[in-house]
Amino acid sequence: MRRVFIAGGYITPFIGKGSKDFIDKKHPDFGKRENPTLEETLTSSIKGCLTPETASVVDRIAVGNFCGELFSKQGHLGAAAAGAMPQLRHKQSMRVEGACASGALAARICFESLQASADVALVVGAEVQTTVSAREGGDFLARASHFSRQRSIDDFTFPALFARRIKALMEAKSITAEDLALFSQKAMENARLNPLAHMHTSKPQTLAQIVESPTFLTNADLKPYIKLTDCSQVSDGACAIVLATEAGLRKLGKNVSDCVEILSMEVATDNLYEDSDPTQMGNSAKAAQKAFAAAGGLSAKDMQVAEVHDCFTVAEVLMYEALGFAEKGQGAKFMRDGNTTLTGKVPVNTGGGLVGFGHPVGATGVKQMFEVYRQMKGLCGKYQMASRPKLGVCLNMGGDDKTAVCTVLKNC
Repeated sequence: MRRVFIAGGYITPFIGKGSKDFIDKKHPDFGKRENPTLEETLTSSIKGCLTPETASVVDRIAVGNFCGELFSKQGHLGAAAAGAMPQLRHKQSMRVEGACASGALAARICFESLQASADVALVVGAEVQTTVSAREGGDFLARASHFSRQRSIDDFTFPALFARRIKALMEAKSITAEDLALFSQKAMENARLNPLAHMHTSKPQTLAQIVESPTFLTNADLKPYIKLTDCSQVSDGACAIVLATEAGLRKLGKNVSDCVEILSMEVATDNLYEDSDPTQMGNSAKAAQKAFAAAGGLSAKDMQVAEVHDCFTVAEVLMYEALGFAEKGQGAKFMRDGNTTLTGKVPVNTGGGLVGFGHPVGATGVKQMFEVYRQMKGLCGKYQMASRPKLGVCLNMGGDDKTAVCTVLKNC
């Protein structure tokens, strides 16, 4: 197999309600300028990632995006990426969709292309979600569920599906409301150190305040189990990364020592039409097992940093267990013991994760990979780990644990 490296990248600010950079009626620039469109966000990430010279040697382009047709009335984003710079015209470019795993799936396609024949690839993840109300946006995002069967569970389908997981875990005595508040607090603390994060300027809250955060579901059975502070942010943003083989690095004028190597990248997909065990992420666990095996038999105990898919606080709990950081039912305890803070044994979601950094759906899987790269290269500023990690892992999930992509990375 040809070796594949992350050679660089660019993240736009993630913005939305609660961000000082988001233009709403309270913003001093309201009526004077608009928030960036999908086209502008996508283009900004590409131009931030490439120069005309590096763009000219790109062989493949893949764009991760879930709901461009609904939120922005724009599909065909492969061609949109080709329009970002003149040097990208006539390259092979495509849009990839896999719900919240769209970005990592786009990276996987480029990873395979580089292993086969190409030398340089551009991976872009982008989403703009603030063009409609939260209720209408919830209906759009429900397309990642089995719509005909699960849409009616609540006006906000995915919060309800994860409230069901919280309920099951609480009944099993695996988590408490205070545990989930700790996950939310960690995410916001990290985000306040990250100038690109959606919640960078959020005000600190005590655990008691987080526990008392408002509920919002209409489903009476599930309403008590999930709060606003348990949810990822409805964000706009994009991330682009350059992947390259050793030959590609020479074309880019990069050394291996400048890069992070992708040791493995594995996908697992489960049946959309059936519910799985709400107390575990079995499909994500399969992706992790395959990725660790493909990386030469590494395991969770070898990892020094991780980016996991905390679409809701409970998802982070279950991702710890899926990766093997903790045994089943012990994910919350693993965090309570301080293992996953910025100074812990294996810092997780150092820039704030989906809850704090934000969740522009198509961008998330790409951003996760680039965040590990940035930690490994000492580029994270105030949230930089004390020691640069040598090995790290990303676990990006689409839907209710139906598509999972796990990536193992090594600092060169």
